[in-house]
Amino acid sequence: MNEFTHIDEKGRACMVDVSEKPQSARGACASGSIKVSQKVLDALREDKVPKGDVFAAARIAGIMAAKRTSDLIPLCHPLSLSNVTIDFKTLSDKKKISCECSVKLVGNTGAEMEALTGTSVALLTIYDMCKALDKEMEIGEIRLEEKFGGKSGLYKRSGK
Repeated sequence: MNEFTHIDEKGRACMVDVSEKPQSARGACASGSIKVSQKVLDALREDKVPKGDVFAAARIAGIMAAKRTSDLIPLCHPLSLSNVTIDFKTLSDKKKISCECSVKLVGNTGAEMEALTGTSVALLTIYDMCKALDKEMEIGEIRLEEKFGGKSGLYKRSGK
């Protein structure tokens, strides 16, 4: 048996067949952050970012991205997500904004990629909306925090 799930016996890329997997409640949570300047933090706090409400736009972008992950990631199954949440925390002392994306569904495959995509696009949207104030922002630390459901059950990042 081939150890790679997205390669068939002839070495060709293929989508994993999940048709025999049972439907179950599943979910995932991913996080990431963006380092920003004091100028960006001040503009966010004072609601003076020229492009408008940064967090509202980033939240909508992240939700939309999670829902469209299969359009972006090759061989990723289209999922009918039942819930997507995007939350932000401003860490002024570190000049950083953290983002967490959580997704839920009932289905036969997991949603880790959807949570990671939602996080990534939400952070990219913050960059886009604030780039006139700071082009040196850095996006990073994007990672899966936890997932539940399916054959492999619960996963929680160590230390969480």
